Amino acid sequence: MAKVSMINRELKRQKLVKKFSKRRSALKEIVKNRELSMEERFKAQIDLAKLPPNSSPTRLHNRCKITGRPKAFYRKLKMSRIALRDLASRGEIPGMVKSSW
Repeated sequence: MAKVSMINRELKRQKLVKKFSKRRSALKEIVKNRELSMEERFKAQIDLAKLPPNSSPTRLHNRCKITGRPKAFYRKLKMSRIALRDLASRGEIPGMVKSSW
């Protein structure tokens, strides 16, 4: 089980990314637009740098919905391999059986 503080930190990052996504994308468009003056683009770059670092989508990390584990994460199932194995062993996932020989 992951630390609660790490899970909460990831949730906080998700909220910040959602909150600042429109503003961040608008500023990035201004920075990329070659038709605008250098001063406008530079001001947009400074405004982009003033946004909270955790509002960047690259700061997000996938975590298991059940345990909060950050590694060995299956995107399609939104859970880690360990949680998947436990659920499969208990027969809680339809159609999935843990093999043993």
